[in-house]
Amino acid sequence: MEFSFSNLIFIVLAVMLLQPLLSGRIFAVRREQAIRSIEKKRRSRIITMIHRQEKRSFFGMNVSRQIDLEDAQSIISAIKSTPDDTPIDLVLHTPGGLVIAAMQIARAVEAHPAKVTVFVPIYAMSGGTLIALAADEIVMGEFSMLGPIDPQIMGISAASIIAARDSKPVEHVSDVALVLADVSDKAINQVKAGAVEIMTPRMERAKAEKLAETLASGTWTHDYALTPAEASELGVPVTVGLPREILDLMKLYPAPVQQSAVEFLPFDPPGKRMN
Repeated sequence: MEFSFSNLIFIVLAVMLLQPLLSGRIFAVRREQAIRSIEKKRRSRIITMIHRQEKRSFFGMNVSRQIDLEDAQSIISAIKSTPDDTPIDLVLHTPGGLVIAAMQIARAVEAHPAKVTVFVPIYAMSGGTLIALAADEIVMGEFSMLGPIDPQIMGISAASIIAARDSKPVEHVSDVALVLADVSDKAINQVKAGAVEIMTPRMERAKAEKLAETLASGTWTHDYALTPAEASELGVPVTVGLPREILDLMKLYPAPVQQSAVEFLPFDPPGKRMN
């Protein structure tokens, strides 16, 4: 077979195109093995929601993921297919996302009869924190972060929009600003009510209302990092000390992953699992 420069170019292009697919498949297999091992050790159902910036395309463009309705559908499906007496371990790594999607997931987490533990290896901000609040236990690393759950309107803090409206006489406030402030009032009230709803089954209502007020009312900037110590002082049920196997699992998510950021394995009854 005659070897030419054009053949070399074709081979190089083929390798470049196939490499992300092969690499992604290898990591998927390794993740499945790691998840099976953790499930066997903890006797629980592992569900992950990992949102990273991944190099997914041929040109190496970064794709940022956030909590969306597809994630909600996948996690709800995973939770509903888990037997009522099986604990769930939910691994969260997310900057947040849609409030409606985060609330759907949080309600599904809160409704599961068995214990639900949320692991936060690095950060679960905004909607991720809202989901974590619905769990029986939140396990964080020494430097892991949670964050405020204050809603954002057009990329601006709802609490700041209200503060701007209230800082001057109403006749000096534009109609647009008044409309945005009205939407902001509703958004904050809705988030606070939702947070209280998911926390009260495991927390006194007065404490839940105080915590929801602190987290949703613009006490800090939206990207403020709540450390485990600060979260505990606020009344969030935080445990510090991530299992080594959870940290090792996170290492398997640097490469391109499948279309959905949510991943879980089909549930097999304990008696039918192969060792």
